[in-house]
Amino acid sequence: MKQIKLLTTLLLFSLVLATSCQDNLEKSNAVGPQESSLAALREKISKAHASLPVDVKKNMRQTSQLTLKMHPEYRNIVLKALNVIEPTPCDGNTPINIWLDQQLSDWNSEVIGYVLDFAMLDLPTYDALVFENSSSNQYFGTSGQFTQKLTKGFKDLKRFWNIDSDGIVLAAMHGNMLLNRDRIIRTYVAAFGLDAATAAVFADIVVELANQVPQYRKGDHPIFTFNAFAQSGFDFPPYGVIPDKIIMGDGIMEGFAAIGYGDVAPQAILAHEFGHHIQFQLNLFPDAQSPEGTRRTELMADAYAAYYLSHARGASMQWKRVKQFLSVFFNIGDCSFNSDGHHGTPTQRLAAAEWAYNLANNAQKQGHILTVEQFTALFEQQLPILITK
Repeated sequence: MKQIKLLTTLLLFSLVLATSCQDNLEKSNAVGPQESSLAALREKISKAHASLPVDVKKNMRQTSQLTLKMHPEYRNIVLKALNVIEPTPCDGNTPINIWLDQQLSDWNSEVIGYVLDFAMLDLPTYDALVFENSSSNQYFGTSGQFTQKLTKGFKDLKRFWNIDSDGIVLAAMHGNMLLNRDRIIRTYVAAFGLDAATAAVFADIVVELANQVPQYRKGDHPIFTFNAFAQSGFDFPPYGVIPDKIIMGDGIMEGFAAIGYGDVAPQAILAHEFGHHIQFQLNLFPDAQSPEGTRRTELMADAYAAYYLSHARGASMQWKRVKQFLSVFFNIGDCSFNSDGHHGTPTQRLAAAEWAYNLANNAQKQGHILTVEQFTALFEQQLPILITK
């Protein structure tokens, strides 16, 4: 996604629910926190919210910083699974939607309400964005199960594409940061502008929620990290320069592994995000977002990824297997034809990927790697055909 001067700008995307933590929370038959252990915490939550200024309270509940850093397909899966936005005709019963719904089968409105009231979906994202500034000592997956695939894939991508990639940081997004009081405090201060005292009160509540509410799985529930994104470097006083980054969430990889694509999904998602860094360096993003502009850059990133994944000197994966995954991945659905975040239809995205595969497979010089400049020029020529699909 295009570089955003993000942390000082409010979004107009509302996540308002009919209830709040200060109201009488709906009780359901779903498995929930033990009433005896949560009663005191409910009182603490009520007092914490009562002490907040109205504008801060509104921003915490109604303004989701999450949407800044999510591709629409990831964001919409999360929000629809939480019953925050209505499903659309594009939201078929895809395997990943079904899987995530199953993971949330024991969540009731109270469990969802706490997550939204304390921006618990946003905290792991911003913790990784602002504070994970080195590729060293990173692990990927709740137990490190994706570490080898991603570290090797990142090294191979840097070798494969002829861009200056030494400064790109590959970092993980872990939901278990919701158990770490100090990390939560610094993220509330940096991302939401809370003062340290208020941030500490909120952090204590979040840690207690993560520990007491079994549905949150101590932060390891995939909903908290169902995300992956690329970000170009930017100045962020007083925290200094945030370097170029690719952030990979545990949840998005866990989901696709659970439905049978653990052998290809981590590398494919990484390759797509690396494609955005090619675009950053070539200055390929338009000055202003538009549906057509975003579709162009997203289809281009799909093509970069497919070319690398199927190339003999890239990931060298069997195209049949890559195509199987992409068919599932792209079929998440994107009906937002008039949205600035429109990524292209599933058919267009698969067409872009298949075009890139054929480019590698049918090359006169087998094994030759096109430069990013050559590949991009060929893609731009092909784009008018791809969008007719």
